[in-house]
Amino acid sequence: MKKQYLEIGKIVSTHGIMGEVRVQPWCDDPALLEELDTLYYDDRGRRPLKVLSGRVHKNIVILKIEGITTVEAAQAVRNRVLYVDRRELELEAGSYFIQDLIGMRVYDADVPEHCYGTITDVLPTGANDVYEITDANGVKRLVPAIPQVVLETDVDGERMVIRPLKGLFDDEN
Repeated sequence: MKKQYLEIGKIVSTHGIMGEVRVQPWCDDPALLEELDTLYYDDRGRRPLKVLSGRVHKNIVILKIEGITTVEAAQAVRNRVLYVDRRELELEAGSYFIQDLIGMRVYDADVPEHCYGTITDVLPTGANDVYEITDANGVKRLVPAIPQVVLETDVDGERMVIRPLKGLFDDEN
C-alpha cells in the first residue's frame, strides 16, 4: 500500500536569527521544496505547516515556516522529518517515489515464479539509479535501473520484473 505522506527532508539546523531552518532534502531536486506551500511534521497529515518561502543554498533548502520567528523556535524543530502529501507532487511517466519501490518483490522475466528478493535500497549514481535487491538469505545484489534490465514496475502490485544482463549475478550463467 502506497503511503499518502512521503518523507521529503529533515530540518538539520537553524539559519540566521529570524527563525529560518535549514533542511536536508531527500528528493532528487532540492528546488522542489521551494515550490511547496504545505509540509507536515507527521506521516498522516495531522500536523501541517505552512511554508512562507524557501530557497536552495548549496544543496540545502532554507525554509521560512509560519509561526517560527526566532532562532529558539527554529532550534525547537531541529531534527524533525518533514513530509509531503503525494497529491501535491507530479511524477514524469516512468518515474517513481523511492519509498514506493522499497519492499517491492523482484521477479525474473523468463522464469516468472523465480523471485530474486525485495528492493531494500535505491542508490543514485548519476547516470541511472541502482536497485539493491536482498534475497531471503540476506544476499544483496545490485541491479541497474535501466530499460534493458527493468522490464516492468507495478507500484500498486508491489512487483518488479527484470531480465538481468549476462554476468550481472555472479552465481548465474
